[in-house]
Amino acid sequence: MILDGTLDASVRAAAAALQRGELLGLPTETVYGLAADSDNDAAVAQIFAAKGRPANHPLIVHVADSTAITRYAKEVPVFAQQLIDAFWPGPLTLILPRLPGAATASTGGQDSVGLRCPSHPVAHAVLAACQQLNPPVWGVSAPSANKFGRVSPTTADHVAAEFGDALLVLDGGACEVGIESTIVDCTRGVPVLLRPGAITRDDIERACGQRPLSKEELTADTPRASGTLLAHYAPNAKVRLMDAEALQQALDGLGPEARRLCVYHRSALRSPVPGVTLHAMPPQALAAAQELFGTLRDFDALGAQFIWIETPPDSADWEGVRDRLQRAAAAG
Repeated sequence: MILDGTLDASVRAAAAALQRGELLGLPTETVYGLAADSDNDAAVAQIFAAKGRPANHPLIVHVADSTAITRYAKEVPVFAQQLIDAFWPGPLTLILPRLPGAATASTGGQDSVGLRCPSHPVAHAVLAACQQLNPPVWGVSAPSANKFGRVSPTTADHVAAEFGDALLVLDGGACEVGIESTIVDCTRGVPVLLRPGAITRDDIERACGQRPLSKEELTADTPRASGTLLAHYAPNAKVRLMDAEALQQALDGLGPEARRLCVYHRSALRSPVPGVTLHAMPPQALAAAQELFGTLRDFDALGAQFIWIETPPDSADWEGVRDRLQRAAAAG
């Protein structure tokens, strides 16, 4: 059931459902999440069951504001606080040392916890309403509202298509960012980028004065984090990444019987086969991220068997899009 997330009654109904231990389709600025009370282990277990997600693959805890950090994290390094001050609320998740007993079902058995304060007004309204309940719900675990490893949802209809009418979903419109949050590990004395997103390495360095290391540079004791498996974010069709020249050569080599192929490209391309769908990628990274998952879902809806995609530029602003596409291609 989809409710208008801008209505106070919908927000109250959503908060009450979370307090009862039910699941909720929650809009955020990144993607829609499948939400449950982070401190209710039985409710969190329903997320793993509904998604088909491994129980040791941790979830991100969403909070209404930075004051809730003290309920989940036992310390906040100086550079982490600088990132909070710069980017919360917003599409940034911080991995912090976890308080014993906090969000145990959401952390995959680790002694760290991922925390995020979303900026979407509907998400913020629900989280604020949850704090006013008796007893309050202080944090909401909310991985992307899709089956594990598949394309993330960026509209309420995407969520309903995944889980049916039985799930309460708040409609907050299309997601503004369109890909999942940037994840920075703050448990090892320096910032380590575990998952790129709309907040870039350059943004992080400007905010805290330290350029984040990659997880390849500091491999010891790297915590597991959401969306960092090699294969992820995959449509039903097989994804292949190519540069513009290889993509045009592949199109030129198609036979007249070629069908069920969709091409997502930045450069000007031609296709000799009428049955091939060509779709232009926006030239700006933020716009491409916003439409990425919706485009992949549209290709699946067309019955595509193969999706060929022009590899995005090798620059910091495109890192999040490039990461999602590489993981989608690895799933094939």
